[in-house]
Amino acid sequence: MKRRRNLLVGSICGILGLASELTWSQSDDARIEELEAQTSELRMQVEELRDELEGVRPEDEVDVGAGASRGGTTSSHLTGYAAIGFTKPEGGDGEFDVVSFNPIIHFLHGERILWESELEIEVSGSGETEVELEYSTIDIFLNDYLVLVTGKFNSPLGNFRQNLHPAWINKLPSAPPGFGHDGAAPLSDIGLQLRGGRPIGSGMHLTYASYVGNGPRLASEDGELHGVDTDGFAGSDDGERTLGARVSLLPLPRLEVGFSGAWGDAAIVENDDDELVGDPARKYRVNGVDFSYQWGDFDLRAEYISQEIGSAPLSVAPEGAKWETQYLQGAYKFGQSKWEGVLRYSDFDSPHTDEAQEQWAIGMNYLVTPSAILKLGYESNDGLTGTQTDSDRWLLQVAYGY
Repeated sequence: MKRRRNLLVGSICGILGLASELTWSQSDDARIEELEAQTSELRMQVEELRDELEGVRPEDEVDVGAGASRGGTTSSHLTGYAAIGFTKPEGGDGEFDVVSFNPIIHFLHGERILWESELEIEVSGSGETEVELEYSTIDIFLNDYLVLVTGKFNSPLGNFRQNLHPAWINKLPSAPPGFGHDGAAPLSDIGLQLRGGRPIGSGMHLTYASYVGNGPRLASEDGELHGVDTDGFAGSDDGERTLGARVSLLPLPRLEVGFSGAWGDAAIVENDDDELVGDPARKYRVNGVDFSYQWGDFDLRAEYISQEIGSAPLSVAPEGAKWETQYLQGAYKFGQSKWEGVLRYSDFDSPHTDEAQEQWAIGMNYLVTPSAILKLGYESNDGLTGTQTDSDRWLLQVAYGY
């Protein structure tokens, strides 16, 4: 009986891992088909094991480490991804500048409660190991179409941040300009989220996510807004909350159009690198739209998103500011081979001229396995002369998801 219980727990864990891989790799038809087949097989095994265990009496239950608890079976699963990168700017020396490891832990209690967390562990330029909590949530499955997510979560606004940013999913070695810190796309928040999806007619699906969170923090330098910090904070300096939502429609199985928005207030908490208390709050807005379509071996994606901060006459930085970015990306997998070509155009507008950037990026990938990829990319950048945003560069990356 103990062996069967172990098989059941292991099968459930396998399904959890494959489900997360399906979400991440939704743009690759071959990976989807392979993972769907494996998921179907695992589900059949779980059903067979459940049938065998139906007659077990409570006193016959066997603990599997910490795997069996009163009120339902528990199971855990470890997944995640890792990446190593090399960058060479034109006219400069190259260096290995990316060494990262992102373990993701799932812990399922029964069929209703899931805890999931991701850590980002990376080596800095000074050689120190830095650890950050990417997200940590307790998810409660309310019904077949709705999940309550509580804790720190990746922003559900837009598509790239919540679905495409992991190194082994992103088809280029870098993120589009504006999708990083102090950019145009929110990164994460702490609060409550309701999300799910359901069919709406023949072949059509609707997905939805709404949240309330503590919102971002602002910093200023020399009387101007410096950036919007959206790393997720356990506190709200202005005493207000941010509300946001994304809704997407899939009229066809591989066509999705999404719309995002968020509203709230934000306040400056850092001025010229010094802590600031009592600066007045100002309006905070996010607007976004995203598109994705897969046809055979061709993958097309586009996204626009912006963050806007209103003015506040009595503030140390009275004028408002807006950050906005957009990209269009096409990728093509060459038939049954493991080679894939990628082309991306991005345009990031910032109130600071040394941050604004227009970029063309081209890449060639080799898929060692469905979850291991070698990426070679070249970026042609157009920014303020003499700054990093104007420097063309070569990038090489090895990424693996497990």
